[in-house]
Amino acid sequence: MKLTKSIKTNYDTIASKLKIDKSFDLIAREISVGGRKSYLFFVDGLIKDDVTERILNTFITIPKEDMDKVPDMGSFMANYIAHIEVDKENDIDKIAASVLAGPMAIVIDGFEDAIILDVRTYPARGPEEPQKEQTLKGARDGFVETIVMNTALIRRRIRDKNLVFEMASIGNMSKTDVSIGYIEGTANKETVSLIKKELEEIDVRALDMGDQSLVETLTKSKWYNPFPKIKSTQRPDVASAHIAEGKIAILIDTSPNVIILPTSIFDFMQEADDYYQPILTGNYLRLIRNITLLMTLILTPLYLLAIEYIDLLPQWLKFIAPEPGYQVPLIVQFLLLEVAVDSLKLASLNTPGSLGMSLSVVGALILGEFAIKTEWFVAETILYMAIVALGGFAQSSTELGFAIKLCRMLILILTSIFNIWGFIAGIIITILLVATNKTMTGQSYLYPLFPFDGKALKHLLFRTAIKSNRK
Repeated sequence: MKLTKSIKTNYDTIASKLKIDKSFDLIAREISVGGRKSYLFFVDGLIKDDVTERILNTFITIPKEDMDKVPDMGSFMANYIAHIEVDKENDIDKIAASVLAGPMAIVIDGFEDAIILDVRTYPARGPEEPQKEQTLKGARDGFVETIVMNTALIRRRIRDKNLVFEMASIGNMSKTDVSIGYIEGTANKETVSLIKKELEEIDVRALDMGDQSLVETLTKSKWYNPFPKIKSTQRPDVASAHIAEGKIAILIDTSPNVIILPTSIFDFMQEADDYYQPILTGNYLRLIRNITLLMTLILTPLYLLAIEYIDLLPQWLKFIAPEPGYQVPLIVQFLLLEVAVDSLKLASLNTPGSLGMSLSVVGALILGEFAIKTEWFVAETILYMAIVALGGFAQSSTELGFAIKLCRMLILILTSIFNIWGFIAGIIITILLVATNKTMTGQSYLYPLFPFDGKALKHLLFRTAIKSNRK
């Protein structure tokens, strides 16, 4: 449906579409523009009052004789609107969608177009450093829940004319703004086209949970494969570095997480702190992180396997055996501790900051001590689970951390049932889960190991020197 020259018809149609009479925060304000009856449509709380008032001051001072000389809305905008972000629209549905997104619509008697003024403002926090991706050195800013600020944080770091941010709207109900960021000529054209096609074909009511809702609609993961298909970051420097390397970033309004595509298992092995340190130090940190990741996968299953074959171990290693007489099988102890650690994590998320220390004391000291005294657990199982739990924090990706955890529990169960063969089978299953996983774009999850690309693999495994183009 299109606008007409009748202000009454236009008002009735837009007001009905927006349900002005039912929603207190949707406002239709009548004003006079050059002697002509006009209406403003906007969402209360989403517009900048001071900017809007300056624009309206210009409107209400337009003489009637000057207004009569204006032939159409295009001429009116060119002569009387100094605001930077302004457009015209005559489709009723698009006008209503624009108002609900935050901009203000203005209809003037005698014109068949509406003015769309982007004078919106969203409640936003400052770009503080994300708690999950802190660095010893480097920038202290982070993404926020406003997409325009997030694109600005990236463009501040990449001042390349080929850096492109394409906008899309997803969700029949939420109409969430989603932006695809990449560098033309650096990013793979086929990958960009595939991601845009996938976004266009998404048909959902709303992206209620922001990035996670989009990931679930984009990726076609097998339910039994826990390894993540995407990498997300809240650091502008990390997102900028990936974009400069040819990756594609997806930014979602209302979410501080930026999705990086395509993502292989090796992309999780590098962190921002590696590049804020000298090469030797960066390589050391990366080596420690990767060894810790491997350790969290096999430490407790390996201990369980060693206890099964304790008689075959050399004398100097037999001290790892627990004191005899424990009542609960070791496998049950480990599984209970896995659940207990996650329960404490969930409890900490819902605990006020002032009580966080109390939770740590109760969970780690009191419960741990009495669990040993009551012979529910032995000291060795609590020790190794504590090491595994702490090692899990070395990896910033929560999704990968839970994938490792689920694989570790699988290896534990298989080891307890089939001993050495169960341990081997668990490792093989884990490798198969990684090898058979695909990125969102259908590429190998093991790239650049398969297909092999030595230069790219070296860059991901080791902190290499940044080479200058200067001759």
